[in-house]
Amino acid sequence: MAGGITETGEPYSAFVGLVYMFNLIVGTGALTMPKAFATAGWVVSLALISFLGFMSYMTTTFVIEAMAAANAQLRWKRREQEEINDSDSTSDYSDDDGMGRGRSEPETKPILSVQRSGGHVDHFDIAERVEMGQMASMFFNKVGVNMFYICIIVYLYGDLAIYAAAVPISLMEVACGNHSCSAGSVKYNDTDPCWGSVTRKDAYRVFLSMFTVLLGPFTFFNAQKTKYLQILTSLMRWIAFTMMIILALIRIGKGTGEGTPPVATLSGVPNLFGVCVYSFMCQHSLPSLVTPISDKKRVGTLVFADYVLILGFYVLLSFTAIFCFKSSLLHDMYTLNFTDNCDVLNIPFLRYFLGLFPVFTISTNFPIIAVTLRNNWKTLFHRDGGTYPWVVDRVVFPLITLVPPIVVAFCTHNLESLVGITGAYAGTGIQYIVPACLVYYARRHLEPVVGRDAVNKHRSPFRHAFWVWFVLLWAGSCLMFVTANIILTDTKK
Repeated sequence: MAGGITETGEPYSAFVGLVYMFNLIVGTGALTMPKAFATAGWVVSLALISFLGFMSYMTTTFVIEAMAAANAQLRWKRREQEEINDSDSTSDYSDDDGMGRGRSEPETKPILSVQRSGGHVDHFDIAERVEMGQMASMFFNKVGVNMFYICIIVYLYGDLAIYAAAVPISLMEVACGNHSCSAGSVKYNDTDPCWGSVTRKDAYRVFLSMFTVLLGPFTFFNAQKTKYLQILTSLMRWIAFTMMIILALIRIGKGTGEGTPPVATLSGVPNLFGVCVYSFMCQHSLPSLVTPISDKKRVGTLVFADYVLILGFYVLLSFTAIFCFKSSLLHDMYTLNFTDNCDVLNIPFLRYFLGLFPVFTISTNFPIIAVTLRNNWKTLFHRDGGTYPWVVDRVVFPLITLVPPIVVAFCTHNLESLVGITGAYAGTGIQYIVPACLVYYARRHLEPVVGRDAVNKHRSPFRHAFWVWFVLLWAGSCLMFVTANIILTDTKK
């Protein structure tokens, strides 16, 4: 996620890029969205998710513009280095005045002067994959770089805590025998029995311990998600999502839907905000997604089309859910609503498939996110020319990566709150504040270098400075609103 310049990867078409972006954005957060919709009310939810989708699209265009600016700066630095090398190589054949003139070239000489003299070169072409961490290093000062890494580390911790809770919850629901046809009308408590004297909470912690033992060791090594594993998990995800939407539509069409969601409940807005921000998150992965696209002329259209499709998908999934099931019976993990209700799905195999679907997909992602978090910790504390002792590199960093999210998952398995808090705080930083600051400083940084006549073909349609400040103001207001709501809620309790 956050890192330096990495390999571009095998090129692919714009259509494949559209599919990859769709798969990247639509993930675990979508499964927590129906309950958040039911809690906040359908009118408020529709308005908020539409606005947040627009805001996420805007900051996505900011990141793409910053990526193009970063590529331009890298080309300028190479040109500058080549001029220095050429000057050095000809210095033995030049007189003193000539050498002095050769070395007095200003650093801010517009890059377009080289473009005009050497043929057309698109300096803003996104040819190299420059990750967000590298862009932060190019355009931010030291404090800004450290704040960026802290922000993405907190976000990844939230991601791991959500994953660590989601898998044991699904296993607990399956193992505790809640696949009977009458279970859908029952709301279980953590203290209810699972096996004899073992409560549901005890079973959850047993499965969490197993999850930690089986997947935790991957944090100490390097893990990569293979192409075929990615295809398999994507296929399973789309089978599951399609099944849930169709089954809910069939039940609503028959007139047996039980959902009567409220129009608006403002107390549910803060959590809905966090869930929606988390569910639209893709900005940190854009460099690895956009760079390999072979024809980038239609990147802007591709991104816009993706956001329209994703918004439509989220609305369809959530609205079919809240009108199919009673709001009080909606699970944090939406798949579980299909495992204990034979009125909706009476085929045991498919009920178990939906119940275990998060286990397979999330388990393949957990090691990848853990290794990414570990590497970001290393980058944050890295000093030029320094190396870490073996114990620190192989033991300390993996442990500080793995232990906190597991401890959080042991303390709570409220997925809706975990997703809401992660999205509201760290998600706001990664999705709003960082992209806005990147594009703002990239524009300021490159203007004296490339000249005012340079045109970034990947520049955001929201090119006026007003939009940058609007995003920052919106992010600050949201953080204050969510924090105030949490404090007031705790005070009432």
